[in-house]
Amino acid sequence: RFCSTSSRANFQNRRNADDRTFQRSINNILRHNRNVLAELNPDGKAKVRKDRMIDRGFKFRYFTNEYRTRNDTLYHFCYDYGYLVDDNPDAEWVLLIKRQEYVE
Repeated sequence: RFCSTSSRANFQNRRNADDRTFQRSINNILRHNRNVLAELNPDGKAKVRKDRMIDRGFKFRYFTNEYRTRNDTLYHFCYDYGYLVDDNPDAEWVLLIKRQEYVE
């Protein structure tokens, strides 16, 4: 089908370029969100104004995972940094936390 290994590789690279570009853009947003959380939460637990996070370019729609506590509190995480947003859309404050490392 292909005249050489390099022409086959070029074809595959061109075909997958859009997927990689999309993935790279999402990863950049997640990495930026994590950096904003780390900057605003140097001590492992902090309470900050939501607009302060938005001013730094934080995008609340992007996170790596969620954690629900026993009392049904939902935290969103960007890798090892998490945040809790009040259910009230007019809430001004966000609680920031850092996931504790567990050594076995």
